[in-house]
Amino acid sequence: MHDIKWIRENADAFSKALGSRNWPEAKVAATLAELIGLDDRRRQAIMIAQRGQEERNALSKQIGQAMGKKDMALADSLKARVAQLKDDLAAAEADEKIAVAELDRKLLELPNLPLSIVPIGADEHDNVEQRMFGHKPVFPAGFKPKEHFEVGETLGLMDFEAASRMSGARFVVLKGALARLQRALGQFMLDLHVDVHGYTEIDPPVLVRDQAMFGTAQLPKFREDQFSVHAGLVQEDGTIGLAEHDNSADEISSRDHLWLIPTAEVPLTNLVREQILDERQLPIRVTALTPCFRAEAGSAGRDTRGMIRQHQFAKVELVSITTPEASLEEHERMTASAEEVLKRLGLHYRVVTLCTGDMGFASQKTYDIEVWLPGQDRFREISSCSVCGDFQARRMNARYRPNDGDAKSKGTRFLHTLNGSGVAVGRALVAILENYQNPDGSLTIPEVLRPYMGGLDRIAPPA
Repeated sequence: MHDIKWIRENADAFSKALGSRNWPEAKVAATLAELIGLDDRRRQAIMIAQRGQEERNALSKQIGQAMGKKDMALADSLKARVAQLKDDLAAAEADEKIAVAELDRKLLELPNLPLSIVPIGADEHDNVEQRMFGHKPVFPAGFKPKEHFEVGETLGLMDFEAASRMSGARFVVLKGALARLQRALGQFMLDLHVDVHGYTEIDPPVLVRDQAMFGTAQLPKFREDQFSVHAGLVQEDGTIGLAEHDNSADEISSRDHLWLIPTAEVPLTNLVREQILDERQLPIRVTALTPCFRAEAGSAGRDTRGMIRQHQFAKVELVSITTPEASLEEHERMTASAEEVLKRLGLHYRVVTLCTGDMGFASQKTYDIEVWLPGQDRFREISSCSVCGDFQARRMNARYRPNDGDAKSKGTRFLHTLNGSGVAVGRALVAILENYQNPDGSLTIPEVLRPYMGGLDRIAPPA
């Protein structure tokens, strides 16, 4: 969320940054004019209310003086004016609330502004490669690498048909050693981030309220991409009703509508929601392995086969909470932590900086880590690490007190938030299936995962 005061004082910079996100010039100009107009309306209502309150206070003193002089005619006239002012004040306060609500709604719909160091571009073709690790795997002559779903089905351990009968498209059933391999990947990543990179493991809820989704900007912009649930009970007539219990109305309503998290970024970042931290508590670095749920509303026809784009998937998330001065350095640290996962798995990858036209809604700057998939003969995203500045913190009202100098005189500042995949477990499994496949249909287990697989070094197809 943006600061309207900053927008007013930096209108040109705001317009230029918003335009770099592929917003047409006319749309940028209309948006700026609408925001300033709503803020003017808000300010005007506040000014009218303040002046009315000042006049009412003055009239109250005059009424007292008139009553003391027993000038009832003047007193009655002044009382009539006070009554009129009461109505005018109520109207001004109502107008202010309407203007504030509409201004907040408009601000919530605006994406974050890219940093000046982000390359300007229209789409993924304008992203800039930063570095590359490793080399493409070499397969025996004459062998064409298969895609991951072909490898999994050959092993007899990946079943899309069974998942479809239960849940529809974009789900999968993993079996036996392949299910264990996915579990091993998640455990390996968590251990690495906790034991080596210093993150604190969190086991968060996977159902959250509206406020949490608004805080990290999944709402309102991406409502159609989310799965929501009703926490009531199905009655005999098929309708939904709340369970009977002794809880307060607030507790009942909080169970009435919840969202399945699209990423653990949501609960992890919201840990600091409506908090004022001491700077000595920073940075906060947390990680979690959770199931994630996405409706993929805009992906019709894309990646319809396999595990690349599913409604339910596992992911290890990294979240950092820090100061404005440290956020860019923390971004580099977080990206390096995600890269280390792929290095230890022996996977070929590259890191790209997303251009302004390809960045996520809440991001100021994003690195994508793309892993090589020989079956697809292309790089595919496996991690996205973003610095969000104070964009999410403003939505969550998450602040800290600086510990240098007089904190009381300096007041509080908004925190900076960062998030990244460390990494997507399903896509890591895809990468292993394609990079470690063998011509005989077997799959070699990366060495770093073997302790998590009970020493197993190879998964063989059924005889």
